[in-house]
Order: sequence, then C-alpha cells, then structure tokens
Amino acid sequence: MPATDFAPLPLLTVYGRSYCHLCDDMIAALHRLQGRFAFELTVVDVDSDSAVEARFGEIVPVLMYEDRELCHYFLEEPVVTAFLSNLR
Repeated sequence: MPATDFAPLPLLTVYGRSYCHLCDDMIAALHRLQGRFAFELTVVDVDSDSAVEARFGEIVPVLMYEDRELCHYFLEEPVVTAFLSNLR
C-alpha cells in the first residue's frame, strides 16, 4: 500500500506557556499516551501571539483537537483516551 493511502495522524494542540508547570505536566502525560495512541502533538506558546493570548488568557494549559477543547489545567486522561479511541 503506498504511503499516500495512510490517513494523517490526529493533531492535538496544547496551548500553554514556557514557564507553566501544569503545561509541562500535561505535555509529559500526552507523550506517555503516545505509547498507546497514534497522534501528533504540537505546543503553542500563548504569549507568542496576542490573539491566542486573548483567547486563552490564564486558562492554560488547554488541550484542543481542531476547534474542540478536550480539557484544561490538567489532562483528563479518561476523556482524552475515550476521544482518541473513537477516532480510530
């Protein structure tokens, strides 16, 4: 099967800050989940863009899939694993 026949991996985005320990914790937990689920992870520093900072403010980290918020402050593992299971 040619590589072009594979669907792209779902992309989860963490909106956070570089000095945020909750952000670091969520990112570490998501890396552990990548051992069980196939997904891409990107991290956006909310302080790098005024529009993003205005949207999320102090509610970081926020885990998003496209326009859907999955959780914020802490990784809600049951919610995220159920979501990722349903994407398969």
